Amino acid sequence: MSERLVRLVVNSSPLIHLAEAGLLHLLRDAAPTVWVPEPVAREIRAYGDLDPTARALAAHDWLEVQPVPAASAQCLAWDLGPGETAVLELVRGFPESTAVIDDLAGRRCAEALGLSLRGTVGLVLAAKQTGRLAAARPVLEHLRDSGMYLSDAVLQRALRWVGE
Repeated sequence: MSERLVRLVVNSSPLIHLAEAGLLHLLRDAAPTVWVPEPVAREIRAYGDLDPTARALAAHDWLEVQPVPAASAQCLAWDLGPGETAVLELVRGFPESTAVIDDLAGRRCAEALGLSLRGTVGLVLAAKQTGRLAAARPVLEHLRDSGMYLSDAVLQRALRWVGE
């Protein structure tokens, strides 16, 4: 899990959680290129200029908004939201990419399609394993305090994964 990735294609919820917690740098630390599919960017911008995620999207040129090809029958069959579908279609079109999705149905679809996948928790764990974070626990707890749902069981399993 600790390798530096080529490109991340990020969905709304990881972007929102990381922005609200002041941890967007974890995306850039994980890969030199971070793509935000146009449907995800539209969703974020709809929150308005006062929203921290919308402000971050406007302020950081390394969050590259990308057009998305038409959805394939394979993705449409999962009946995902437009953001998850767009993320998966971009990753399908650029196989060296990694989807960043927290939504369970989107994650299951990515796995079924054999796509590279990370979640917000996985980004934190990778940063801990590569020494970019001294400890995962305070970061995961901060994400939880900032509004990200993270059960105690998942938190404990994640911490065991990195020896905390």
